[in-house]
Amino acid sequence: MLPGSIQISGETLSGAEIRDICESLRENSVRLLSLRGCQLSERDFGHVCRGAAESRSLAQLNLNLGIVSNINRVKQLAEALKTNRSIQSLFLHGSPLTDAGLALLNPALSIHPSLVALDLGDCMLGDEGINLICGLLPPDGAKSGLKELTLSANPGVTSKGWGRLAIAVAHSSQLRVLNLDYNPLGDQVAGMLAVAVASSRTLEVLDLEGTGLTNQSAQTLLDMVENYPTALRTLILAENNISPELQQQISDLLSEGEEEEETEAREVTTREKNPWICQNNSSSQMVLMTSGLGDSLLAETEM
Repeated sequence: MLPGSIQISGETLSGAEIRDICESLRENSVRLLSLRGCQLSERDFGHVCRGAAESRSLAQLNLNLGIVSNINRVKQLAEALKTNRSIQSLFLHGSPLTDAGLALLNPALSIHPSLVALDLGDCMLGDEGINLICGLLPPDGAKSGLKELTLSANPGVTSKGWGRLAIAVAHSSQLRVLNLDYNPLGDQVAGMLAVAVASSRTLEVLDLEGTGLTNQSAQTLLDMVENYPTALRTLILAENNISPELQQQISDLLSEGEEEEETEAREVTTREKNPWICQNNSSSQMVLMTSGLGDSLLAETEM
């Protein structure tokens, strides 16, 4: 029997329900556990953490909307992550972690062997928290790192913190998806991110919705997309003071890049099937192929 999912939203969970959940975790019959916005006692939260620690099948853990509500729960979750080896995606959106809570959680996050997707949106983070997150974006591929990162709605981060993140993104060897929507970034930070995107070999999706950008940012991003090879395929600029014309120009350029990559992929397939086809290598160019979002680990997108 393949592992299934337990998805509960906004409910007050009884002790009996928690026991059933924990039993399923220990029996390795759960791949996705989502307790989004649920109410459970301190004791029951501890039981869930111990069940997650023991599970070998759990791949996605959603504790969005305030479940990790205090330092004691952060500590229990950290202990679970130190033992667990299977979780690939961790959702903590809307948890009042603050930098202090993330500092307690970070050692477990940094050594986890499978974690590739992390949602810390609306977690009351500041610059110190961003510095910790940068450590989860290793530059050389020597160790596993995040492929998908959500930092939406953390207005306590300053331009200095976002600049530090931009540098980490530029050198990250694995990051594919970065969601920074609803942060007051402004044009200065957008310029830093444009440089990061131009430098990154892997970033495919950048969400800048509602981040206080203007046409100045859009023009910088347009120049980046037009003049530099990039893996970027999706750039979200909604709810900014940017003209529809500039947004359309950027979208068209990204679409053209995707079409060119698909054409190159077909040509590579043809050459593999027909190895006798001659190639003129004098003008050949190395093209880094990146996967799309169809296999995204962030299967649950609602916050």
